[in-house]
Amino acid sequence: MKLAKKAGAVIDKEPQKVFWGGYSGYFTDPNGYYCEVAYNPFWSFDENDMLVLNDNETK
Repeated sequence: MKLAKKAGAVIDKEPQKVFWGGYSGYFTDPNGYYCEVAYNPFWSFDENDMLVLNDNETK
């Protein structure tokens, strides 16, 4: 969020704890696109920093 703001985004909703155990916040970028930033401490990432989804979670 700090980087988005530094790049000219408007923070619409500061990150806050959410019911699923992580954090979520929203901003509008300089082109007018509305974006969400989310973080979940239980997510895992592969060697390329890509989010890994469990097969049970995608069905």
